[in-house]
Amino acid sequence: MPAVGVRGGLRFCPRCGGILYPRVRGGVKQLFCPRCGYEENMMDPGDVYKMKTRVEHSPRERMIIVSDQDPPPTASIVKGEMRCPKCGHDELLFWMMQTRAADEPPTRFYRCRRCGYTWREYA
Repeated sequence: MPAVGVRGGLRFCPRCGGILYPRVRGGVKQLFCPRCGYEENMMDPGDVYKMKTRVEHSPRERMIIVSDQDPPPTASIVKGEMRCPKCGHDELLFWMMQTRAADEPPTRFYRCRRCGYTWREYA
């Protein structure tokens, strides 16, 4: 198979550029393209074509753990719009996080900058 159609262990269709998938047809191992119907026999009958994917996440996509002491990196300061229900202070840290299913709105969190009380609001 030409090296042009191989990237990261996957083989690509020379006609349409789609991913070639493995299958066995009539006892012969083949690679086929579901988009255009292209087929080719695997070169080495002992060759096992495995599709492997490894997902790498950027630091931004990783889980954020909110501790009692440190505000999350996404927090911003809100002044005068709301008051802390415990001490009445009007300077708060505010951040939003997706805590439920993706089709639900995100949860809004508030933390008082004076007493440290933290509460949440569901939309």
